[in-house]
Amino acid sequence: MNAPMVPGTSSFSSAATSLTASAQGLLLTADLLLADELTGTTAVGRNRGVCIALRAALEIGVNRALDSAVPGLAGATMRAKLLCLHHYAGERTARRVRAVWSHLCLGCHYHQYEIGPAYDQVCVWRLEVGELVRELAL
Repeated sequence: MNAPMVPGTSSFSSAATSLTASAQGLLLTADLLLADELTGTTAVGRNRGVCIALRAALEIGVNRALDSAVPGLAGATMRAKLLCLHHYAGERTARRVRAVWSHLCLGCHYHQYEIGPAYDQVCVWRLEVGELVRELAL
């Protein structure tokens, strides 16, 4: 039987480094959730999971774009990074990133009085995030 992974042990850190998230991996996860390829999930859970994966992928894209332009912004909040993005990725791209990031943030959070993001909304966000991650990588 395998020993449980405990933070601070070598088995935990080797597993953590092998599971580092990439924007492309997160986009693939979103695609699998949208295609209902992962079992044991409800439609609402899948849509929220897609939002979480997409937001993380977008944040990775923003971080990579800004790290290459301005090292040292890693500790800044995403809102601050989005303000800086206007200078390094162009006004239109930065505006699109901020808009979809805001929608994804709302889609990630559960509120009792809301039904959550719809499948069609999540599909549109998936396309937008895929395009933006590619644009930010250039």
